[in-house]
Order: sequence, then C-alpha cells, then structure tokens
Amino acid sequence: MNQAGTHLIADLYGCRGLDDMALIEDTLRAAVRAIGATLIGLHLHPFGEGQGITGVAMLAESHMTIHSWPETGYAAIDIFVCGLGHDLDRGITLIADALRADRQVLTRIQRGA
Repeated sequence: MNQAGTHLIADLYGCRGLDDMALIEDTLRAAVRAIGATLIGLHLHPFGEGQGITGVAMLAESHMTIHSWPETGYAAIDIFVCGLGHDLDRGITLIADALRADRQVLTRIQRGA
C-alpha cells in the first residue's frame, strides 16, 4: 500500500484568543486555504464564556481540528490530508501565529505507510 497521507499533530502553548469564535473560524478557514485543501464543512462548538472551543473542518482530503483550553493557553491541532502536495507546516505556522503561540511541539505521522 502506498502512503495514505500525512497526519500532523500540534500542541500549541501560550496561546491567546482561544475562546474567540470569530478568530478560530477565520484561522481554520485561512489554514485550509494555506495548505491547498478543499473545505467541505466547518463546525465549531463553544463551551461557554471564557471556555474553550472545539472545531472541525471537514476537507475533501480529510480533516483539520482544534480543541482549545483558554484557561491554560493550550490548543491541540490535528491536520490529516490524503495524498501529496499539501504544505501542512504552512497551515500550522498560520494557526500558531494567529493564536500567538509561545511554543509548539509537532508530531508527524505518515499514515498507511
């Protein structure tokens, strides 16, 4: 079997704006464009005033997700895309910059390899 795709997992620390629905939505949409993916749908769920947001962008190529904890400044990001030719690092950089992350830890998995 050829590689099914790349899964990039990012732990972002020291983030700001993690309870801002408009910021999270705009950031996910921009990140999808940045990696050259096709957005099928986007759903965000806020957990209340000052609390986190969970969001999923369904892509023709797979998905992008965010789970945020504003109380600790932490965001968990997953980007999984099938096939080649997508710049996942560009997407993570865009998200980290938009959330003003102080630090990031990245894990890259080659799925189906």
